Amino acid sequence: MGDATARTRERLQDGVPHPVPGTTGQGLVRRLRTPRRPRLRFEILLIALSYWTYSLVRNAVPEQRTAALRNADWIWRVEGQIGLAVEESVNHAVNSVTWLVVGMNYYYATLHFVVTLGVLVWLYRSHPGRYAATRLVLFTTTGVALAGYYLYPLAPPRLMNGGHFVDTVMVHRTWGSMASGDLKNMSNQYAAMPSMHIGWSVWCGLTVFALASVPWVRVLGLVYPALTLVVIVATANHFWLDAVGGVLCLGFGFAVAAAWYGRLPYALPRVVPVAARPGVSSPTRT
Repeated sequence: MGDATARTRERLQDGVPHPVPGTTGQGLVRRLRTPRRPRLRFEILLIALSYWTYSLVRNAVPEQRTAALRNADWIWRVEGQIGLAVEESVNHAVNSVTWLVVGMNYYYATLHFVVTLGVLVWLYRSHPGRYAATRLVLFTTTGVALAGYYLYPLAPPRLMNGGHFVDTVMVHRTWGSMASGDLKNMSNQYAAMPSMHIGWSVWCGLTVFALASVPWVRVLGLVYPALTLVVIVATANHFWLDAVGGVLCLGFGFAVAAAWYGRLPYALPRVVPVAARPGVSSPTRT
């Protein structure tokens, strides 16, 4: 009697559909949170689309000139009250050395993109297991910055009313910024807070310092954001407090990535197995 009942129960259970691993909501989330090998075409498309969207949204934010100038005056006043209003002195000192300021103009215009893209390519090739998580940090940081541009319009020092800052691009007639000279109409003039030159450069610096194996390259990783800070201040494109805003956005980006993947991107396995089947563990190198 007991055996017959057990067999009947087994037959009934066999007739009930069982959830397929990975198709439930929990399984889907687990798959999305598991580092996977990046695909080149997808990454190229994603980065191009993301940057296009970033530029579109950033430039679509209304240029709230009155509020932006008022906020710039407030920041300048606060920096003066705490004795750290150094931007004007640095701007004038660097502007007196033509070759130096021209070099900084081109640094500001180019390395922001070149170095960031270079680090992404390096991650893709050498650290595929950490690529998606580290890219998530960068994308989240940039997304938060867009909200900052809308909520807190800010004029750069070179556009302040009654200010004595030198617009180094205009004075030296160099192509040094999308926010100055002939290209100024292609960029929102009042989106200085937070500074993504700092957000992106610190992301690059930390990534290189954490993952590079060559000591002098790791040192360069730390030097790059420090030099970028000098450049954005010397060219009068940002207050140093804009840099603080950029670092805060980056911190939020790291928090999101750590919450999603369960640990910091740099602690993930360096290499993802080429073909890993569900339920089958494969060795990974770190």
